[in-house]
Amino acid sequence: MLRTLTDLKDYSIGATDGAIGQVKDFYFDDEAWVVRYFVVETGTWLSSRKVLISPIALGNANWPARHLSVSVTRQQVKDSPDIDTDKPVTRQHEATLLDHYDYPCYWNGTGLSDQVTHPKVSLAGLGYGGASSEYRQALAENARANIEADAVLHVHDDHHLQSCKAIMTYHIHATDGDIGHVRSFLVDEETWAIRYIIVDTSNWWIGHRVLIAPQWICGIAWAGFKVSVDLTRDAVKGSPPYSSASQMDRDEEMGIYRKRVAQAHG
Repeated sequence: MLRTLTDLKDYSIGATDGAIGQVKDFYFDDEAWVVRYFVVETGTWLSSRKVLISPIALGNANWPARHLSVSVTRQQVKDSPDIDTDKPVTRQHEATLLDHYDYPCYWNGTGLSDQVTHPKVSLAGLGYGGASSEYRQALAENARANIEADAVLHVHDDHHLQSCKAIMTYHIHATDGDIGHVRSFLVDEETWAIRYIIVDTSNWWIGHRVLIAPQWICGIAWAGFKVSVDLTRDAVKGSPPYSSASQMDRDEEMGIYRKRVAQAHG
């Protein structure tokens, strides 16, 4: 099922032993187009600190109650690396965070992408229940060493982690001019992949919101607050309309892509 990220704002997050806080933002990978972290404000129990929680930790969701459960403890959250979420999150920050929770790093192709590893599957401890403590410790040390090595290897890579809140209201630039702004994202609740951007065209076409797939985006100018798409303004206007009252099924999604292919070859 697809969920709107803006609707998930202020969802409560619960650890295995109590409340953690509320969702205030999301970090997504603008290359793989998948949500990497929830930015959670902890409230007074942790001095209103903001922490990053990976979708790997997600358990059961109570959508009517606007509550998400995660498979971490409050102590783990309290002891997690203190990362300033108002500044860019570096590879070193991520490596330290993933090491703290014993999660695999994703930039070497081992997880956190819906194309590689299901985000709800935690890899920590799988398959080693009968192993000796020395063997498990050796595995943990080896995994830590791999994470540190990967962070060094990728330290100069372009970092594709972006704030969802920051991109809201960015202008949508078609091949022949501006045609709206980013309103929200539709994400798959199972994989946390971003399937569509919701575009508000009200400045050009009153009261109309349409869906644009990430595959149609050809560039993001972060300094210019602009998302460029490989579509004309008319093609954007002709994109499938978004309605919060309806749920899209797979057949409707396939229809969107067939229509896009027809437009590209028309």
